[in-house]
Amino acid sequence: MTSSKNVLANDVEIKGSIKFSHDLIIDGKIEGEVISDGSLTVGENALIKGEVKTRSVIIFGKVEGNITVAERCELKSNAILVGDISAGTLSIEEGATFMGQSSVGKKADNKAASAPARAPQP
Repeated sequence: MTSSKNVLANDVEIKGSIKFSHDLIIDGKIEGEVISDGSLTVGENALIKGEVKTRSVIIFGKVEGNITVAERCELKSNAILVGDISAGTLSIEEGATFMGQSSVGKKADNKAASAPARAPQP
């Protein structure tokens, strides 16, 4: 079985959801949700306006929306991300722009649950 990368070139514009299973390189404009169990590469000319939910993502271009990845999120030096990140690991290169909040690690919510709140005594 050969692994192939699908490419949406920089002259492609899509309005709507995109679903794919393996690897995808987007260098065009997407307005809508991007969903996959595979890996996404956002090219230098790309603009994605919408949610990104994939296994992993590498961003060279611009994303306006929240990113949820099971494994790794990489923001390269020219990347611009306006939105929140939830990822297993996060890598941000010098020069990248990130405006939002990040939640990194397996289950970051467990720390809050481990300290039970006590009711005040009368």
